[in-house]
Amino acid sequence: MELIYTILITLFSLALLVTVHEFGHFWVARRCGVTVLRFSVGFGRPLLTWHDRHGTEYVIAMLPLGGYVKMLDERVEEVTPGAEDGAFNRKSVWARIAIVAAGPAANLILAVVAYWFVFIAGETGIAPIIGKVEADSVAAVAGLETGQEIVAIDGRATPTWQAVNFRLLDRIGDSGPLHFSVRYPDSDLVYQSTATLQNWLADSEQPNLVAGLGIQVMRPPIPVILDEIVADSPAAAAGLRSGDRVFAADGQLMPEWQQWVEYVRARPGTEMLLEYERDGVAAQALLIPARKQSDDGTTYGQVGVTVKVPEWPPEMVREFHYGPWSALVAATTRTGDLVIFTLNSIKKMLTGLISTKNLSGPITIAKVATASAESGLESFIAFLALLSVSLGVINLLPVPVLDGGHLLFYSLEALFGRPVPEKLQVVGYQVGLSIIMGVMVLALYNDITRL
Repeated sequence: MELIYTILITLFSLALLVTVHEFGHFWVARRCGVTVLRFSVGFGRPLLTWHDRHGTEYVIAMLPLGGYVKMLDERVEEVTPGAEDGAFNRKSVWARIAIVAAGPAANLILAVVAYWFVFIAGETGIAPIIGKVEADSVAAVAGLETGQEIVAIDGRATPTWQAVNFRLLDRIGDSGPLHFSVRYPDSDLVYQSTATLQNWLADSEQPNLVAGLGIQVMRPPIPVILDEIVADSPAAAAGLRSGDRVFAADGQLMPEWQQWVEYVRARPGTEMLLEYERDGVAAQALLIPARKQSDDGTTYGQVGVTVKVPEWPPEMVREFHYGPWSALVAATTRTGDLVIFTLNSIKKMLTGLISTKNLSGPITIAKVATASAESGLESFIAFLALLSVSLGVINLLPVPVLDGGHLLFYSLEALFGRPVPEKLQVVGYQVGLSIIMGVMVLALYNDITRL
């Protein structure tokens, strides 16, 4: 059932983004007087078809992994006499540029609309307060301290940890100064500090940005109050129940969850005497952690429980509310930031500043789509916006086969006053197809290795 849910969420996400993309081409083509023969969502066998008054055939096909808009074009098929004016190839180069650019533009507009809904609903984040600074780390070199709040990075405000991560994404693979603005609790004085990066996290496959600075997030204490007990686990065999509060193991106090986790992991197959409280009554149990083995061959203990995570203290929660106009401004800014970030990431990957292991394919998209959907509607809409930006930007790359490749050819035509020779276009499309297929294979390989 979980697999079916993942597949459905993924197909819905891709179908929506592709439909919006193709609708952009379709809508502008119609405005430019081009005859649209077919608008298909998906490939393969048609499941549903109908026609409008203009004669356009609309198709919903069996494989919703893409889509296309088929326009009348004399280069593709014979055009009946009198219908030539509706052919795509008969339109001016500027009309063709507008039609091709409309697909990626539609994806960027969708991102703005999606983020507008997210901002209208209101955003909630956690204040970026430092919990601990690792010795000899980037943060330590910058002189950051426990309890400080990071208010800006490189001059850009960071009111939440999400904002901190977004600013740090821009610096992956970079060398040079990283500027922090911080303040102490209950103080309005802002202090400036700087650390120097050297190919920061360039070789990391799935970089943890905050940890990469040597910072641990300030979190409220998590007492060992059990939540879920896995069936047939050591915890279930010991008679533990949801709601039990563990306060000691082998006579050693366990005030926090992390301490408990480390204690259990260090004792695979070793019997321990557990002291806990249930409904205000103290009790004891013998618990033997199961032996588990990690990918590197290390053996660790596991008992099969989850913890009840307490709510964040109100003073650490940041809430942001927007009106319709301010939400539009924020949504446009967020989309623009993501466009720049995507282009920078592609540039860094091409120049070797970011590992190609960061490239993700359909499996990763499916996992993230499912996780965001499970996190709530706002999270899923934000994910769709991010994916829509990526689709729009990637399609604008000057690679033949992509929209950007067509725009390159049409721009050269506008510049020199004549079309790019057809033989050169064919070679370009073959090279472009090889590049796209290679990238897809690499992305899929990365997905599989992550599994």
